[in-house]
Amino acid sequence: MVLVEGRATSRTAILNKPSSLNALDTAMAARLKRLYESWEENPDIGFVLMKGSGKAFCSGGDVVSLYHSLNEGNVDECKMFFETLYKFVYLQGTYLKPHVAILNGITMGAGAGISFPGMFRLVTNKTVFSHPEAQMGFHPDAGASFYLSRLPGYLGEYLALTGDKLNGEEMIACRLATHYTLDERLSWIEERLSKLITDDPSAIETSLAQYGDIVYPNKRSILFKIDTIDRCFGHDSVEEIIDALENEASVANDEWCKMVLKKMRVASPLSLKVTLKSIREGRFQSLAQCLVREYRISLAKISKEVSNDFCEGVRARLVDKDFAPKWGHPSLKDVSEDMVDRHFSPLPEVESELELPTALREPYM
Repeated sequence: MVLVEGRATSRTAILNKPSSLNALDTAMAARLKRLYESWEENPDIGFVLMKGSGKAFCSGGDVVSLYHSLNEGNVDECKMFFETLYKFVYLQGTYLKPHVAILNGITMGAGAGISFPGMFRLVTNKTVFSHPEAQMGFHPDAGASFYLSRLPGYLGEYLALTGDKLNGEEMIACRLATHYTLDERLSWIEERLSKLITDDPSAIETSLAQYGDIVYPNKRSILFKIDTIDRCFGHDSVEEIIDALENEASVANDEWCKMVLKKMRVASPLSLKVTLKSIREGRFQSLAQCLVREYRISLAKISKEVSNDFCEGVRARLVDKDFAPKWGHPSLKDVSEDMVDRHFSPLPEVESELELPTALREPYM
């Protein structure tokens, strides 16, 4: 459900499904797209905001609903979800009006996808960002291969393969976020923005900065491990990355490397390989090209032609919650190059590729 709050020259879209941490379904993505299109055309609206209800901004796609749809044989419903979601992400990435995403609380997966392409991203001391898709037999999507691949060094590969979290301070440091404030000051910023009569990004920037804080990651942050991350995650294959981590763990008796290995070993081996290839390709592609490729991967995942890892991962983590997924290919050596490549192949003629209005809308990122 998406609620709307109207102000003098702004509109706020409120993701309002707090019981599921504002997880996105097809109806929500379609409503966001309709609202944003109408607001963009409305000359009386100067800028747009997005926020979530409760303790989350957005926990990503409603994968439990997708899991049930797939088990009932409703594959077309799932395709419609990804198509609608990715089209909205592209609209957000090409939006003509200033946009403020208030990322207070959990911001996972597609929750990042619908907000990161916008102009301003406000985080707080309660923001938690992650991409846990590989641990769920899926892949970071909704534009993730675009923005993760542009993070410093090989931090994007690290976050995508481990599902590790970043807090608000870390998001500021690696420029995933533009502004930071304490949760208790958020209402002041919202009140200030609600009184603005403007379409000027610099006026919005000033209001965000007025109650903002200058923050730095603490010394325990993974950002201080960036040299180790680059040494290990800069390799060409998942096997080489794991070898490098094992080497670091044994030579330096590095507990952190052991913890990273543990996170990767619970992920789907197939998803790890698909995810690494996706991020690497994203480095050299536009947002539109990334979304088209991610759509192919998502359709391959839900078709179950190569494996049932997506449904199995959702079952193990979110449905039965036994946290013991039985992956279709239990080790990396079971995953062939052909299996990975099939996720990236052009769709067969009976399927339509993701069509985005690239001739009409240019991304500003």
